[in-house]
Amino acid sequence: MDSTDSSPLAAAAPQSTPGGITVQRALELPGLRSGLPEVVAGADRLLRTVRWVHAGEVPNIASLLKGGELLLSTGYGIGTRPAEQRAFVRKLAERGIAALVIELGQRFARLPAALVETARTAGLPLVQLHREVPFVTVTEEIHTEIVNGHYALLQQAEEVHGRCTEALLGGGGIPQVLRILAGFSGNPVFLETVDGQLLYAAGVAADVADPLQVWQGMRSTHQDEPPGGAVLVDVPGGGPGAGSVRARLVLLPVSAPLAPVHRIAAERAAGSLAVVLMQARQEEELAARGRGDFLTDLAEGRIAPEDAPAQARVLGFKPTGQGPLLPVVMRLPEASAGSVGLSPGGGGWAVLARAVSEELASIGVPVLLGVRPVEGRVPLLIGLRSESERPAVAERVGAALRAGVERAGMRRAGARASVVV
Repeated sequence: MDSTDSSPLAAAAPQSTPGGITVQRALELPGLRSGLPEVVAGADRLLRTVRWVHAGEVPNIASLLKGGELLLSTGYGIGTRPAEQRAFVRKLAERGIAALVIELGQRFARLPAALVETARTAGLPLVQLHREVPFVTVTEEIHTEIVNGHYALLQQAEEVHGRCTEALLGGGGIPQVLRILAGFSGNPVFLETVDGQLLYAAGVAADVADPLQVWQGMRSTHQDEPPGGAVLVDVPGGGPGAGSVRARLVLLPVSAPLAPVHRIAAERAAGSLAVVLMQARQEEELAARGRGDFLTDLAEGRIAPEDAPAQARVLGFKPTGQGPLLPVVMRLPEASAGSVGLSPGGGGWAVLARAVSEELASIGVPVLLGVRPVEGRVPLLIGLRSESERPAVAERVGAALRAGVERAGMRRAGARASVVV
């Protein structure tokens, strides 16, 4: 046995994983600790998560496992010949178990070299116990730890779900829910249609990665399959067949790995989002709000000039050539803005955005249009072919915006007219 790969347990501190327990932590618990465990292979893999514990003595034990188990054995099923011992360890490693723990005394006075060498080569943590321990006690103890970890996960997810529900009831809407999920996971969160079109992107305030840039990068490199470690959760649609999924939540591991609790929280939130989407049919409104957020950030200098074109393309703005851009904003009268608020079943901002977009389509120039319900504003960015056409286009845009307000039914008798700048 090579003493350079032998690792005394005292050298490592206990550590658990979200919703589970590491091999290292399992060895620190009283049950296994009383057996004087010694890590003889895979000492660098002790942070693997133990999904469950199993005790078995049959040669084909690997075929009975699912992966992630900590296997307890006295060694009787391992075999006596080196070839049998190597095959035994290789099959366990291929199955993806967390670790193999063998109690010395009944079958082996010391672990065979073939066993240790194969475990080292396969990267499988191999532990020998120098004292006899009751396996039932070890199993109960580790399982209790795992169950407690899962319960803690559910508590965290339920707390996040409560915050999301409060946000919806308080009028924060789907964007606020996505921001809560982004803050909880420490990563950007996206809501997309079933065919992969972006509805809304939410980032973390302290994150240097802009969510639109992240989205563009993901779509350019992972068109068919999401990147490794991503969490995708369907938002139910309530209908049969294709209608069974209305949208999709996407969490990307940009700043930190995503844990099981983040998936649980996203699944909880998806149910609430489904209700809101079905009641208010907010997909169009969400997309318009996302564009409005981008245009506001651009106008207020929160987006670097070199990043703006790529982000605008993600949102569907594709001007031709290198012509000048015309920024425009419409402010609605307070009474009109309040009448199209985000009440369940309203969808007024989506109606306004659609009506204005249809009016602007007749102008024949590229337009990026968003809405800002809180301020009662409709920001736009228009692509021009030349500087000389700016006055004429501006007049037509103003007329189209006011016509869209009329079509959306937002013009009230006696109310002040909308202001277009």
